[in-house]
Amino acid sequence: MKHMNPYVYLFTIGHFAADWAQGAIPALIPYFMATGNLTYQESGGIIFANILLSSVTQPLIGYYADRVSIPFLVPLGVLLCGISLSLMAFTQSYGLILVLSMLSGLGSSLFHPEAARMVNGIAQQEKGKAMGCFSVGGNAGFAVGPLLASFSAYTFGIRGLLLFGIVNGLTALFLYSRMPRVRALMKTAVRQAGTDSSTAENDWHAFGKLTFVIFARSIGFTLCNTFIPLYWIHVLHATPSAGGMALTLLFSMGVVVTFIGGVLADRFGYIRVMRGSFLIMVPAMFLLVNSSHVATATVLLIPTALALFAPYSAIVILGQTYLSRNVGFASGITLGLSSTIGGILSPLVGWGADRWGIQPALQILWIVAIIGCLFAFFVPVPKAWKTR
Repeated sequence: MKHMNPYVYLFTIGHFAADWAQGAIPALIPYFMATGNLTYQESGGIIFANILLSSVTQPLIGYYADRVSIPFLVPLGVLLCGISLSLMAFTQSYGLILVLSMLSGLGSSLFHPEAARMVNGIAQQEKGKAMGCFSVGGNAGFAVGPLLASFSAYTFGIRGLLLFGIVNGLTALFLYSRMPRVRALMKTAVRQAGTDSSTAENDWHAFGKLTFVIFARSIGFTLCNTFIPLYWIHVLHATPSAGGMALTLLFSMGVVVTFIGGVLADRFGYIRVMRGSFLIMVPAMFLLVNSSHVATATVLLIPTALALFAPYSAIVILGQTYLSRNVGFASGITLGLSSTIGGILSPLVGWGADRWGIQPALQILWIVAIIGCLFAFFVPVPKAWKTR
């Protein structure tokens, strides 16, 4: 049995550094609301700013990376994510916070397509497991980031966000020093496989169906990431720290679930894992946004984590397989452009929360889950996997 390429762990570390900075931003929303007197809609605008530039540029960067390898974007993205977040500690200007949130999103868009393309290239026959390991880094970052940001804002002082910039700077330097070796490994993997992207075929029709599934998961992920701390505070009447802890708990479970989902996808099939996850998502989302007790809502984070994180690796690998001539572009869509819908909906859901309350506004979660579940059963098995 072959062991997974150890350089996958390098990208896992980078993914952690990029996404712990991204995960910290939603946890800081209650702090910005309290210190800047922001509305729900303005708070959602911070998330929208973070996602907008990221989601638009990721497919473009991925498309270019398919033609010319640009590995230096991996450490550059990690650095920009951390520095942008640290600078938020030194301003109370809503406009400047929006700009910094946008720059942090740009860092994310620089990192993800090229990193996912490289993981795909060096993973060989264990793509699901490798992508699951890569994704664990991101989910671990989303778990730790909110917790650390909450402590910084409410316990140790907002200037504690400087830690993000320091850690990401050191991580970026480490990644940069290893990029030449990774490029050599990718070239070796292509020679051993005896194929390259120029001989592959794209299945745009299948990818189009998958896009609806990607959007549904993205909306669930983004809205949970944005509004769970606020739901805990304003509906369940918990403390801000408890709200941040709920988000950390969700992503902590996501760390384990994502890796297991990748392993299960390799063993039982990517389509099956994806469909099973969405069958769980519909009731999980419905019950979560209609709960009124902290204990009940906390328990419901378990099936919510299963639904959101188990299909992640399967969706990314399916996208890369359908667009096998353009793996970087597919990665940009599955990791980047998919977040556009969730990002656009954040201020809209915030607007609804300002008018009717946060609980009625979040009913959109289970409605979108139903749509995603339906399309999950329309997505075809890739031709190369008919024998799975």
